[in-house]
Amino acid sequence: MTYTYDPQNIFARILRGEIPNKTVLETAHSLAFYDISPQAPVHILLIPKGAYVNFDHFAAEASAEELVDFHRAAAQICASAGVAPGVGGAGYRTLSNAGSHGMQEVPHYHLHILAGRVLGPLVLKV
Repeated sequence: MTYTYDPQNIFARILRGEIPNKTVLETAHSLAFYDISPQAPVHILLIPKGAYVNFDHFAAEASAEELVDFHRAAAQICASAGVAPGVGGAGYRTLSNAGSHGMQEVPHYHLHILAGRVLGPLVLKV
């Protein structure tokens, strides 16, 4: 499968330092920062530093080091934000959108970590 990555997307520009962000965590392969339009009291975005369009692109083509780094960063964020049930938190939701049906707005893989209140149903029943 072929993915077309737009190097001018907002997350690519954040990674290049062209747009400021409120960093939560930076690792060798990942960057996490607060969403500028939060949908919950805790709303953190986690992105890989590599040029991946969406989850399936990242899962298929990222190196083992990138995959491990990203998922360990997610665990660290949930723990440090105090939302992981294993550290006394009340829970969280992770969400990733892909393509037009998934309503993906930025063509750079990103994971939303949302918490701080009951978030309601994931999707509405049809």
